[in-house]
Amino acid sequence: LNKNYGPIKRSDIYESIAVGFDGDNFLNLVVSFETNESVVDLNVALKKIEDQHGRLRNAPKFSARALDLDILTYGESHGCIGGVQLPREEILKYAFVLKPLVDLAGEELHPLLKKTYASLWQEFEGDKTALWVARPLNLEGI
Repeated sequence: LNKNYGPIKRSDIYESIAVGFDGDNFLNLVVSFETNESVVDLNVALKKIEDQHGRLRNAPKFSARALDLDILTYGESHGCIGGVQLPREEILKYAFVLKPLVDLAGEELHPLLKKTYASLWQEFEGDKTALWVARPLNLEGI
């Protein structure tokens, strides 16, 4: 990501239990960067990075994966853009998506709800204990 979009900003890294299947814990973080690429081109580029890092496209949806890069937001964009739903619905569903987003962009507004991510975290009714700050990792080169 640094190579293609650097410099990037990133949240803390959170560890969480697997959701939707029994499996190893997941590591989650949110990054932000600026790009002139369209949502469609950015999504294609992110999928290519996933593939280069061992992502198997024929694996079940709820299964372990080497890398999963999702566009959560793209400025104020909303709706389905080239097959990418913005803002991503998982922001409001899962602590492992919302909390790292709060770390990185807590005072920014959700494009549809017009509430800050920090206030959405305060209102979050999901299981906030299902994630924790992960052990320190060397993320140089992400």
